[in-house]
Parts: sequence; C-alpha cells; structure tokens
Amino acid sequence: MVKLKRFLLHPLPVKLWFFPVLAGLGLAKLAIRMITFKRLVPRLGVSVGVAPWLPVLDAAQERRASTVKQVILLAARHAPWESNCFPQAVVARALLGWYRVPYCVFFGVRRAPSGDRFEAHAWVAAGRVRVSGGGSFPSYTVVGVFAAPQILDLRAR
Repeated sequence: MVKLKRFLLHPLPVKLWFFPVLAGLGLAKLAIRMITFKRLVPRLGVSVGVAPWLPVLDAAQERRASTVKQVILLAARHAPWESNCFPQAVVARALLGWYRVPYCVFFGVRRAPSGDRFEAHAWVAAGRVRVSGGGSFPSYTVVGVFAAPQILDLRAR
C-alpha cells in the first residue's frame, strides 16, 4: 500500500510511461542478449567518435529529459529482473528519440578496483540531464559516443 501511495505522488507522465518502460527494459535486456552488439549499436544513434560532448537543450526539452530519467529509474528499481546500465540506456534513447530530445549515448570503460579486469558502462545524457547511468564522465574513459541523428542534421546546416 505504501508503494502504491508513493507511485501516485509521481507526475502523470511518469505514471503513464511506467509500464511501457518496464516492458521496454525487459525487451532491451532480451535484445542485448540475442542481438550482437555490432547490429544493435547503429540503432542507438550516429557514431561520433570518442570525444564526449553534449547537445544543448531548451527548457522544455530539459523537463522532458528529466521526466524520462524519473520513469527509467523508477521502472529499473521495480523490475523483477536486473536492469543495469545498458538496457536503461537503450530505453532512454528510445524515449528521447520519441520526444525528439537531442541526446548522446556514451560507452565507457574503467579498470576494476581489483586491477585485474575492466568494467564497462553505458549512459545517456541530454543537455545537463544525465538520463541514465548517473554522473559517469569522471569515472569512465569514453570509448564510444552515439548522438541523436537530428543533432548531426543541425550541425550540417
């Protein structure tokens, strides 16, 4: 009952998107397991190298990105399966693309604290909003950036 009361306190867009995002996290996890990385990555955006940069958003786009962040965090927290960074990044990219909010998907690596292996991470940023993956820029070395196609269309003009 407490969880239901807390859920009802969220803004209407978060409540409306909760179950579709929950299903999206499951489908993204399944796609990641069944489709090769090479075939999945082009759907995340246009590869722009490894230089980390962020698109500039207007106030309405930032609000939309913040709403997407809220619903992804809520759905990932309550999913009956593990929804780590990669499925969250895939769903964040899909929602931001749906709303035409410019974004960048980042892939990064860092040496594990034990020092004998590497850890990978994926995160999505839209302007000043870290939609998924939190503040990962200082902790990980960026090895790939995929930007929303409309950003590159704007840069070409």
